[in-house]
Formats: sequence, C-alpha cells, structure tokens
Amino acid sequence: MPAFQFRTVPHLIIEAGASAQLGAHIAHQFPTVRRALLVTDAGFLRTGLADVPLHSLRTAGIDVRVFSDVQADPPEAIVLAGVAQARMFHVELIIGLGGGSSLDVAKLVAVLAPGHQDLAQLYGIGNVHGQRLPLVQLPTTAGTGSEVTQIAIVTTGATSKMGVVAPQLYADLAILDAGLTLGLPPAVTAATGIDAMVHAIEAYTSRLLKNPFSDMLAMQALSLLSGNLLTACRDGCNLPAREAMLLGAMLAGQAFANAPVAAVHALAYPIGGLFHVPHGLSNALVLPHVLRFNLSHAAPLYAELAAVVRPGITGSEEARAVALIDAMQDIALATGIARSLREVGIAASDLDRLADDAMLQTRLLGNNPRVVTREDARAIYAAAL
Repeated sequence: MPAFQFRTVPHLIIEAGASAQLGAHIAHQFPTVRRALLVTDAGFLRTGLADVPLHSLRTAGIDVRVFSDVQADPPEAIVLAGVAQARMFHVELIIGLGGGSSLDVAKLVAVLAPGHQDLAQLYGIGNVHGQRLPLVQLPTTAGTGSEVTQIAIVTTGATSKMGVVAPQLYADLAILDAGLTLGLPPAVTAATGIDAMVHAIEAYTSRLLKNPFSDMLAMQALSLLSGNLLTACRDGCNLPAREAMLLGAMLAGQAFANAPVAAVHALAYPIGGLFHVPHGLSNALVLPHVLRFNLSHAAPLYAELAAVVRPGITGSEEARAVALIDAMQDIALATGIARSLREVGIAASDLDRLADDAMLQTRLLGNNPRVVTREDARAIYAAAL
C-alpha cells in the first residue's frame, strides 16, 4: 500500500440543536476565552438563526462581537475588515457561522489577527506560519465542507481568485447542527448539495493523493448526498434529510481535504469569477462534461461510484461509468437548477477567456485523472454551453 497521511478537525459535534450549546462547548474546550468574534453574513443574520448561539455565548460569559460583512466569493477587503475587527476588540477566539464564504473568512481572520503575516504572504500551499487564534466552525449550508478543510478561497481582483492551503486552517472544533440549514431555499440546497457530491466524486478519483480513508469518506458522502438531496429540496423542513446532507457534505470535505479536487473545480472557478455564478452552481454546470472527458481514464472508479448513486446497477464497466454521469444529470434536472452556461449569461464569445483562466488553476488540474489542455478546457465549456 502506498504511504499516505490523513488530517482532519480534531473535535466534531454532530447534533441537531447543538448550536444552542455553543457557549458551553467553547467554555469547556477554551475555558480562558472571554472575547470572541463571530464571522457571518448579513443575510444569515437576518434569519434570526444566529440569535440562540449568540445568547448561549453571552450566557457562558463570553463577550461576542459580530462581523457580518461577509459576501459570496469574499474579496481581500472583507478578510482584512474582519481582521481589523478582531484586533480592535482584542478577541481570543474566532467563530465561523454560515456558508463556505463565512467559514473561509473566519479561517483567515484567525490566522491573520495575531499579526504574524500579511494576507498576500499566505497564498499557495503551506505558506501559513505561526500560531492562529482558536477557531470554531458552524456550517449553515450542506455543501462546501469548509468546516473540516484546510483551504480558504479569496477573490483577489475583479475576476481572479487565490487559495490558501495550510494545516493551520483546520478548525479546533466543528459543530454540525442541521437546524441551522432548515431555512435554505431549494435552489441553494440543490447547488450546495451538488457541490458536495462533486467533492466526493473528485476526491475518489484524485490522481495524486487518493487513499483508503478518503475513498471510504467519499463513498459514504455520495451515498448520503444522493439519497437525500431531492427530499431536502422538496421539503426543506425535513430534519433527517437535512442531517444526512450536512453529514454527507462534511464527509466529502474530509475526503477532498486529503485527496484534492480537480478539473471540475478548475473549470468552475472562472465561471464564478467572471460571471459571479455561485460556486456550487458553477460546479454543477461543468460536472457532466468533465466526467465525460475523464471517462477514458476513470471509468473503473466511476463505475464503482455508480453503484452508490444507483444501487443494484448492472452492466459493463463502461455502461456503469456512463450511468454515473446520467445519474448526476438526472439529479440536476430534478432539482430545477440551471443546466447550461447560456442560462447564467455566458455566450460562445466568452469561451476563450474561460479556457484561459481555467488553465491558471494548476493546483487543481494536476489532480485530474486525465491531463487537461487549453483546447480540452474550451471544448468542455463549449459542450456545457
């Protein structure tokens, strides 16, 4: 067996209603903490779902400040504003509460607040040095898995994004309370759920770091996600379905944190950056076309995954591999999300620019089962048009 390493968050709490005990959990694990910064977005704050965890923090004697300026695809200025808030109030702990953007910003604020490095020094792999503030993460969408990954994505220009990848970005504690996801609209549920399934599929087929742990997690994640996504979209108050989705997204996050994602994400990032399409939807738009492109190199693995999405499936290896692609398209169709690039405002005249930007994602493309050239990328975008 090839040697491998596996890392994840050291303490996980998966319990409906657990966010109501946030203060008690933090007081138990970090008994000296008295000041915390909660990082979220204004939309989530308006739902009122943050009120109970905030009350629990104050009941536990923790003075908590709220930074709610996070936006989708957060730019550097938002990260730096969060850092300024953390320093102004001399906080001792950072809490991320929200979707992937809020959790990513929380990671970077925890790293930058002590003042050891500037944001620009962090981009790339393994460039974080020194100690961060303690970090607790509570996801409110079942998609990114950011609560258990060592990755944060930042918008660095009008259309460009950069990643920070370092073990210091793993949280100290992640709390999964499915009650926080009950308010998700069907379209967001669908896009984030398919995003999580992409994480599982790409981790299972990652060329470089695929390993027995990541395989096990990816398989279980895909089973939970594919079996519950449509229920969660149709009945957003179905707590068992929401719990299964949240757990599946976390397991997929653990998988791809160790066996990283590949061409689907590489081609999705320019869609989000150039056209401000939500990340999960960007992934969904290119997913079937990247899978078809990879079929010649990943059919055995796709056939194994097909048995998870469509239990009892029979036929040749190639037929089962194609069935995985068909199943993912059927799921997207059933959720009602956009299925072509034209539906999100992309035209044929945009394909060259998308292809050029996709080729900059070398960190991701290197993990793909099949080498992707610039011509390949453009052809995939054309198929998705």
